[in-house]
Amino acid sequence: MKISTRGRYGLRAMIDLAVHENIGAIPLREIAEREKISEQYLEQLFANLRKSGLVKSVRGAQGGYLLNHPAEEITVKDIITALEGPIAPAECVIDDNDCDYNSNCVTQKLWIQVKEKIDEFFDSVTLASLKRDYQANQGNFIYHI
Repeated sequence: MKISTRGRYGLRAMIDLAVHENIGAIPLREIAEREKISEQYLEQLFANLRKSGLVKSVRGAQGGYLLNHPAEEITVKDIITALEGPIAPAECVIDDNDCDYNSNCVTQKLWIQVKEKIDEFFDSVTLASLKRDYQANQGNFIYHI
């Protein structure tokens, strides 16, 4: 299983939104500049995040995006699932996907356990905790001369 740029960039953008949420609605242009991600790509990602109910858009001159829920209530699993779809190491564990080998497959149990561990971990990490990590890392630069 590999998280694509959709998931990685979307997670970074959501952390940026959480870090700057006290400012109000954040234009995608600003997130794109800070995160060095194409604004057009962010538009695609935020369309999915909005459909999933994780963000809301504000129109107008002061428009942009806001978190639709407190950062404490949004998990990494919510974000990755909104952008990537179900998180699974193998197709056979997504929504009881039928497999010709189900009755004889010795690896399906392994894949189910891997999926459960990934879900459990991603569900335990909130956007608020990532925001705190981001803020704690600010100012921790090492300068080489």
